[in-house]
Amino acid sequence: MNSASPHGSALMDNYGSPTLEFETGRGSELFTADGTRYLDFAMGIAVNCLGHSNPKLIDALNQQAQTVWHTSNLYRIKQAEKLGQRLVDNTFADKVFFCNSGAEAVEAGYKVIRRYFFARGEIHKNRIISLRNSFHGRTLSAIASAFNPVHCDGFVVGDAGFDQVDFGDLAALKTTITENTAGIVLEPVQGEGGIRPVPKDYLASIRALCDEHDILLMFDEVQSGVGRTGSLFAYQQLGVTPDLLASAKGLGGGIPIGACLATAIVAAPMTAGSHGSTFGGNPLATAVGNAVLDELLSDDF
Repeated sequence: MNSASPHGSALMDNYGSPTLEFETGRGSELFTADGTRYLDFAMGIAVNCLGHSNPKLIDALNQQAQTVWHTSNLYRIKQAEKLGQRLVDNTFADKVFFCNSGAEAVEAGYKVIRRYFFARGEIHKNRIISLRNSFHGRTLSAIASAFNPVHCDGFVVGDAGFDQVDFGDLAALKTTITENTAGIVLEPVQGEGGIRPVPKDYLASIRALCDEHDILLMFDEVQSGVGRTGSLFAYQQLGVTPDLLASAKGLGGGIPIGACLATAIVAAPMTAGSHGSTFGGNPLATAVGNAVLDELLSDDF
């Protein structure tokens, strides 16, 4: 049965009925078909970190498009290896897994956390704690971890292995930790929660609790990362180092890409076949990702 949406589109209505449409974008501006100019404060929801139609990103995309677009991870991808090495060289991480979005990067992190303890024979350590009013994406585990009823209703069954505590409540966090706790995930700067930076002393206390109870600490820097706080990632200004980190959005400058970063010890159980992505780390996306880092890591940026 063919039932048209209110705005005459075949797309599902989960985004409502937007009416504004843009034809072109340049820098921080968007233009409609009739030439009306808009200043873009949303930037694709924190994605277009170098603006619309950035010439250097266009050049990187065009050059790569002339050679090879996609091969899958059955083969080596030099652009992905280069981008991964640059992320390792400029962060705490030793290993990188590429995917296509922030939610996928977060999901990968959750899987790495659980796999890490599974590989050690500690199968009981499988629960992950998050902070209320956080946002970690729209996949099942991502919405279950943040547990916003608006996002979870009709989708999440039970608690899916996640616990939530109030932002800033260290006492509640201490009582929520059990022998089954495997990880703690948080945004160094909460996005949907109101642009709330996590206080340094609170973050340091969380790191100490993780060390005390053999818990992995994961930072979701999908929104706060890639130069948005004045450093490549926000954690680099906070004096606390995570075991895992999720990145996306600005990393591709507008091209879909995600990355899960981890230390060598934490990533070691992710052996062949343990996880994967058909499109993750494809030549097009990682070529543009390298162009983004060319800009962000330059001395005069």
